[in-house]
Amino acid sequence: MSEDRNEMPEPEVDTRRREIAGVLTGEFQSPSPDQVLENVLENVLLFLTSRRDRNAVSLVCKSWYRAEALTRSDLFIGNCYAVSPRRAIERFRRVRSVVLKGKPRFADFNLMPPNWGAYFTPWVTAMATSYPWLEKVYLKRMFVTDRDLELLAQSFPAFKELVLVCCDGFGTSGLAGIASKCRQLRVLDLIEDEVTDDEVDWISCFPESGTCLESLIFDCIECPINFEALERLVARSPSLRKLRLNRYVSIGQLYRLMIRAPQLTHLGSGSFSSSDIVAQGDQEPDYISAFAACKSLVCLSGFREIIPDYLPAIYPVCANLTSLNFSYANINTEQLKSVICHCHKLQIFWVLDSVCDEGLQAVAATCKELRELRVFPIDAREDSEGPVSEVGLQAISEGCRKLQSILYFCQRMTNAAVIAMSKNCPDLVVFRLCIMGRHRPDHITGEPMDEGFGAIVMNCKKLTRLAISGLLTDKAFSYIGKYGKLVRTLSVAFAGDSDMGLKYVLEGCPKLQKLEIRDSPFGDAALRSGLHHYYNMRFLWMSSCRLSRQGCEEIARAMPGLVVEVIRNENEEDKDGFEILYMYRSLESPRIDAPEFVTIL
Repeated sequence: MSEDRNEMPEPEVDTRRREIAGVLTGEFQSPSPDQVLENVLENVLLFLTSRRDRNAVSLVCKSWYRAEALTRSDLFIGNCYAVSPRRAIERFRRVRSVVLKGKPRFADFNLMPPNWGAYFTPWVTAMATSYPWLEKVYLKRMFVTDRDLELLAQSFPAFKELVLVCCDGFGTSGLAGIASKCRQLRVLDLIEDEVTDDEVDWISCFPESGTCLESLIFDCIECPINFEALERLVARSPSLRKLRLNRYVSIGQLYRLMIRAPQLTHLGSGSFSSSDIVAQGDQEPDYISAFAACKSLVCLSGFREIIPDYLPAIYPVCANLTSLNFSYANINTEQLKSVICHCHKLQIFWVLDSVCDEGLQAVAATCKELRELRVFPIDAREDSEGPVSEVGLQAISEGCRKLQSILYFCQRMTNAAVIAMSKNCPDLVVFRLCIMGRHRPDHITGEPMDEGFGAIVMNCKKLTRLAISGLLTDKAFSYIGKYGKLVRTLSVAFAGDSDMGLKYVLEGCPKLQKLEIRDSPFGDAALRSGLHHYYNMRFLWMSSCRLSRQGCEEIARAMPGLVVEVIRNENEEDKDGFEILYMYRSLESPRIDAPEFVTIL
């Protein structure tokens, strides 16, 4: 480039000369005002990243609709059956990143029969010929085959990021194709997937030269990996920041990886126990020094098959941690206390209820910056003795006033503790309280849990996601309908008195997008009360409720743009009986890949 700031680069000189020549010969035509406006709009839209804002822009007029489609590089599809690959590709032609979701969330709890659908094959087949510049794919609850992964690896030469969450259908041979052919791969994240062991050494398939890897997550893979190949891969990946290991990686092997990658910011530790045989007289590695050398570490997870004696190794990094995941670590109160007392910056914390109420009190005393808490059950049976209760919940609400999201599994709860949380943590956006025993009341007063959940929707003005459980009457649903004006996702289990409960919600929550209901006394009248709103929702799921096939058929006739699926158990002989109703809006005709146990009305 010329150093003279007044001298035009050659391409600009040529363009300017052509414009002058056009004016002199009378051939120059200025663009129309509409074309100028569309060009300006396209440049402005490049800075608009929120998909909701972009959707709003596309509804203004046809010109804005075209401009928005031409400038959209990130495509989000919350239900793979809501639109066909053909329609999506015809509208959005310059996509570089795709997010695609399949089965509804209740599939995670084995409430949906296997082989229901959500196949990635038609999508990757269509994208292979239309999006040659595709760089990122994020899939959630999709059925992905090894052939899909092979086609993905072959079709996109600039492919950089693959994230698979709660997916199944593929194995280590598919991962080998991704590792060997995606030479610019930066992210390979496998999160809670079911991966088949094909006895293929996929780790060895990454390029032998330096890699671009920034994130490698494979803690869900339930088969051994080639550790020597992994060690070499980590050593030749200087940009690696996130690494989460599966339970076949011992703490001794973790040590060897850490000394080769002190730049890590996110680490999943694998088993955190030793499978190595230390010869008599040999000294174990200095794990404390290895952690101390990782000065950028802010997120720590893993700890499968943990030996608590190794916990002191992580003390040096605790002061900088913003995220700590102990949801696989069966540790007790005292073991947690020894760690959590150092974690003053913690913002995200996941833990098993084995730490008891006293452990949560220690969290509340230390973690004043906490934004998200998840407490999972070590024993999910309904009749188990839950070690956490309203005592732990109230302690968290009093000590962690900046809390925005909570998921809390327990066996007993009180209205008073839930009301206290609504007052102490008014910034809550997500509140999910799962009382595992069915129809459990306030265990001190014996009253329904109506007032507690009512206080949550009344006092937490930013609430968008709510999960309710315990003994609840229609009164709780009336509170949700009256005050839950921003609620977008509602999950209901074993709750309600009558159809009025669901009617309160469907008529009172204008933002409601996702509604999940199981084992509740709602029937056809409740279902009909949402006719005005179903087109605005992403989906409605109801299982083990009081619906009839006739009631579902009425909805299907009244709303032709809604796909109404009734799903029976695979072993159910009664063709008219069904266990599940799954409704979702769609721009397409009903899908053609429905299995025999699914009837689309």
